[in-house]
Amino acid sequence: MIAPFPSLWKRLAPALILLAPMAVTAQTHFNGAKALEYARQFVAIGPRWPTSPGHLKAEAFLRDQFKHDQVEEDTFTANTPIGPVAMRNFIVRFPGKKDGVIVLGTHYETNYWLRNINFVGANDGGSTTGLLLAIADQLRAESAHTKILEDYSVWLVFFDGEEAIKSWSDSDSTYGSRHLAARWGRDGILGRIKAFILADMIGDKDLDIQRESRSTDWLVSLMTQAAKRFGYDRFFFQTEGPVDDDHMAFVTRGVPSIDVIDLDYGPNNSYHHTYQDTMDKITARSLTIDGDVFLETIRLINSR
Repeated sequence: MIAPFPSLWKRLAPALILLAPMAVTAQTHFNGAKALEYARQFVAIGPRWPTSPGHLKAEAFLRDQFKHDQVEEDTFTANTPIGPVAMRNFIVRFPGKKDGVIVLGTHYETNYWLRNINFVGANDGGSTTGLLLAIADQLRAESAHTKILEDYSVWLVFFDGEEAIKSWSDSDSTYGSRHLAARWGRDGILGRIKAFILADMIGDKDLDIQRESRSTDWLVSLMTQAAKRFGYDRFFFQTEGPVDDDHMAFVTRGVPSIDVIDLDYGPNNSYHHTYQDTMDKITARSLTIDGDVFLETIRLINSR
């Protein structure tokens, strides 16, 4: 192409060259396609309810993904309606320079009581496991040279036993988060947590994340701000209501917490806890939105 005004082009070209990298940076997004691929690999394991062979495969999958990281396997025995059940949380630590921790969490298992319908939990446990695996890639990249993040440490937690074994109740649900919150309370770790961010069921192609009403107000505000930066307002907090989930064990202990969840899954929520919760229902686009907002929220927490 020939510029119609050569002398003007010569004057503008240097400025345009300087602006070009800024334009590329402004359009950089989280790798939702990578998160989707991680989810696909994880969900291919099949059902992963506690005590099942699939559960052991899910543990092995996570162990392999983090074999070069600082990972802790938090094993415990849960008292359940079917008796004592061995469970395992995974805690992956990315150290930071500042004194404090931001925790991102998800659960990874599927429902014991749905074990007879080939429930693979593509969105319910699978999508957010993929999301955190892709976030781990980004955290590794950020600390590749210094071996440490510039701001707060970020810990990724993969909870076991979020789902009820028989029927949801305060005692038959959220086994892993209740165990870990109690343990961290005894160890003095809870006081170091600046924010706890839970991801649950947010791979849905029709993304509609509700405002969980017991989440910490300032964290909701920061995430709203993060979503606005990318023009994602319509996907966040258009509805509100309470949700019992893994964040509650931290909320009740005074930890700033937010449950990022989309409970409107399929027409009239028809995919939730059914055999229809499969990979074709989740998208890289939704996971890109999630990742963009999670990482921007972390940045905003560090800037407070």
